[in-house]
Amino acid sequence: MNRHVSHPASHILQRAHKSNDSRYSTQRSSRPPNSEPERRPSVTCLRCRRDGRTALRYLITLLLFQGPAQKYVYTALGQLKEDTVANVFGVVTFFKLPYRSKGTDFCSVVTILDQSNVKLKCTFFSGNQDALPRIYKIGDIVRFHRIKIQRFNDELQGISSSGFSALVFEGTVDAPLIPRTASKSYNFTTEDQKTVETLRNWQLGLQNFTSSRRNLSNVQPGQYFDLICQLVGKAEIDKASYLLKVWDGTRCSTLQWKVYVEDYALEGDRDSITRLQDLAIDVLVYDNHVELAKSLKIGSCIVIHNVHAKWHNTGGENQGHDTYLEFHLHGGTCYGRGISVPPEDDSDVKELQKVLDAVGIVSDVTTPHIQLSQMSPPFDALKRCQQLFVTVLPAHQQWQITPLNNIAKSKAPQKFRIRARLKSFQPHHLYQSVKLHCTKCNSLLDAPDEQSLTKIFEDRSNGSPITNTTNTFWYRSEVWNTGNLDNRAVAIHFVKKYDDLQNPENSLIMVEGASFKELCKLSTHFNTIIPVKSKEENLELDLSAPFLIQGKKWLYGCMKCSNIKSLEELKSLLLETGWDAMEMAKALGVELLTHLFVMNFILEDETGSLKAYLWRESERFFQIPPSEILMDSDLQEKLHMIMSVLCPSTKQIGEYPWMDCCIRSYNSNVGGKEQICYEVFDTLLSVPDLDTIK
Repeated sequence: MNRHVSHPASHILQRAHKSNDSRYSTQRSSRPPNSEPERRPSVTCLRCRRDGRTALRYLITLLLFQGPAQKYVYTALGQLKEDTVANVFGVVTFFKLPYRSKGTDFCSVVTILDQSNVKLKCTFFSGNQDALPRIYKIGDIVRFHRIKIQRFNDELQGISSSGFSALVFEGTVDAPLIPRTASKSYNFTTEDQKTVETLRNWQLGLQNFTSSRRNLSNVQPGQYFDLICQLVGKAEIDKASYLLKVWDGTRCSTLQWKVYVEDYALEGDRDSITRLQDLAIDVLVYDNHVELAKSLKIGSCIVIHNVHAKWHNTGGENQGHDTYLEFHLHGGTCYGRGISVPPEDDSDVKELQKVLDAVGIVSDVTTPHIQLSQMSPPFDALKRCQQLFVTVLPAHQQWQITPLNNIAKSKAPQKFRIRARLKSFQPHHLYQSVKLHCTKCNSLLDAPDEQSLTKIFEDRSNGSPITNTTNTFWYRSEVWNTGNLDNRAVAIHFVKKYDDLQNPENSLIMVEGASFKELCKLSTHFNTIIPVKSKEENLELDLSAPFLIQGKKWLYGCMKCSNIKSLEELKSLLLETGWDAMEMAKALGVELLTHLFVMNFILEDETGSLKAYLWRESERFFQIPPSEILMDSDLQEKLHMIMSVLCPSTKQIGEYPWMDCCIRSYNSNVGGKEQICYEVFDTLLSVPDLDTIK
């Protein structure tokens, strides 16, 4: 016997007819002429999530009462009339990415063309940037609904009107018909599909739609071009400029100028940046493009519109002799300048990804990423350089030498190789060149000398009586009386490891009430010393003095950036091997200060002179640890001898030795005034035996 089985959909249809709400017919009839039907918002409630049938009933109800799709009439661009509202299709011949107008709205400019061979310039405004047409390149197909046609400068122009909407399609033949739009509902009929395909085929080979995109391998100096590429690194240069490191899988045929940026400021995977250093280019973007550049995600595919490839200019007259190409995205929106991020399903993005995946990064393309502190120039190279220069370059030997007067005329930031003599230097008292630098707040402080440290510890021992001599499970305390005229007490707290005291050469001691000279003596016997003081029967740090002493290294903490914790935190390190300064600083909340030499060099060649600083790479330059020099008379003597070789005061300037140096320029704000400064980098002394230099 046949049995009738009721289909769930039949109940849904019955309920839909019974709930024939007049709201649907009212909304349908109240639509303005020539408008898109409005799809009801998709609402997901708790009941809908529990009951799939309810959600399906709601969907079918919408379909039943939505009515037939609106049929639109499209006007050829050659038949548009002034003061009308029209629907149009067209192919993009020019566009500007959305940009902030003088008011609060965003503005988008696009010029389109169709088979009538008439162009129409359109200007659209919206408070929502996403509501503007999402155009990524010339040749894209657009469909605009409800644009108002008006006359401006004796030409017809399209502007957005009430109800304006836009669909954008790739112009590539056979590309998927996936519209780019912010609209949640839109009609796209079979006739619309045919129109898009017709425009795709029509534009093939037409000069109006010649793409300005170039591969890096095809770029020529002086060109402005669009580049689709992958972002591998980025960094802020200053408030008005930003660096993007990008590649497209091809190699530029000309050497590229590399923009200097500090390692800590560069965002991106270091290994990837190093691996691609000969394939990636540096693009400097300026002004209104900086904010968007900051927001870009590393690894994303982007399009940089209207990149300018130009010879690197050092200010000389012989422009043709420059061999480095630099890339800029200038400020403003002229010629469609800007940066866009196409969707992942864009055919150009997919093609780029295929190229990038197919590129084999072989060993002769890359240079291993080695810190300069780990590098030593080959012996033969040192020997050859000693015949001519007292310095050697561990890298950049292929760079041309730039005269100093050309450097002074050049904009920053840039890098140069120079050949110059050290005319003079500051400070003359070399102990004053040792500074303490905080990498967090960028402060630069004088390193206390012996006289200053003597006064600091003298004041501390007089002002802080010893109140804590109680043994604990993690340290044992002993007190000595100096027996001198001052009759001071010195407390030493021996920190235990593995529940036991260690040999002096492995020990950590906390010292209270000692003088500078007494600490110096103790530092020759004990591995690590922490000067402390008592406060309310507790021991605590005082960053006005060194917080840690390890041999000849007296380490300091930044008083501004440190967040001092209890000495009890050292208990977390009792089972560690040795006493690592970085780990101890971290446990105690101390922001370590870095020792640096900071010197002011006046460099001179045949064309002029230039003031340059030596500081961030000073330890590499001198190959002397600045953290030890104040406590080591031999290192002090070595530094004096080096400077007497570089700048011999008993000779004429023409007899001074030549220095082969790399310097970089950067913008700096000094006292509210912008100026260009210079710094020595990637340069090492090549005088290993100073006694042989006469």
